[in-house]
Amino acid sequence: MKRVGLDLGGTYIKGGIVDEENRIIVHGATPTMTEREPEEIIRDMASLVKKLTEEAGITLRDIAGIGIGSPGTIDAGSGKVLYSNNIRWENVPLAELLGKMLAEDTDCSVIKVRVSNDANCAALGELVCDTDSGVQSAVLLTLGTGVGSGIILNGKLYEGEQPGGAELGHMVICHGGRQCSCGRKGCLEAYVSASALVEDARQAARDTEESLLRVLAGEEADLRGLNGKHVIEAVRKKDTVAVKVFEQYLEYLGCGITNIINIFRPEVIYLGGGICEGFELMEETLQKYVKQNCFGGEIAAVARIKKAAHGNDAGIIGAAALIDIE
Repeated sequence: MKRVGLDLGGTYIKGGIVDEENRIIVHGATPTMTEREPEEIIRDMASLVKKLTEEAGITLRDIAGIGIGSPGTIDAGSGKVLYSNNIRWENVPLAELLGKMLAEDTDCSVIKVRVSNDANCAALGELVCDTDSGVQSAVLLTLGTGVGSGIILNGKLYEGEQPGGAELGHMVICHGGRQCSCGRKGCLEAYVSASALVEDARQAARDTEESLLRVLAGEEADLRGLNGKHVIEAVRKKDTVAVKVFEQYLEYLGCGITNIINIFRPEVIYLGGGICEGFELMEETLQKYVKQNCFGGEIAAVARIKKAAHGNDAGIIGAAALIDIE
């Protein structure tokens, strides 16, 4: 049966009707407007679900359920958002409220609703759409403002035995190192997020009079205009400063990926986020690093590192796929 997938973000709620082949047949979106009460936002989610089903020419009775990817710490068992800084929610029973709202407005009394972290949904979406047949175990890292992660083992999401697990961005790769947003020091996120890469490039450009990074940053003296796309562009053009920063970045990222492989031994590591627009600059170096550094060397299996290929659609498809897994 068809399923609904919703991706709850800080700016937009995106959704789609997903068919049995994991294709989105109808898209839709509505502004989140996070300053509102959670109930108002969830009411808009219910309206979006009804709009999507109407556009697809079906009713809620024709869908297997609704899956939701939400930022923050999620209790997947109850469908509750325990805490999300992005949307400023705390202890919001998302699955329960959405199910009740939809039941009130339709003749469908029982609607299956499942909720997971948005990075988990993105990981699941990438895996179910992967053209490499037979892939059942994968880990996704999203390299953005922070570092999100999703883990799939034997075709099932691994979210930890308690809420708040599977946060791979907060493993420490340098004891006593850089301050992380979580409060600890030395976390992977503090070294391999897009924010970290840009800040490293900014600092290196400040210390060097001649660098393409300075030109790309524009007129601002503090180089605040520099962004991730600029860093990738400078690396492609073989700017010495940018290349040095990027090489160090890939060492940090390789270290984190090696840890992940040593723990989970997945078949695939997916990398997502804007930085991965420069994936061709990363793939060979990272693959070589993990082969040299993973426990067991060439004797043990080493995951293939791949670019996450489905962008925003992965979150919708993965959320819908929550309905299919136990």
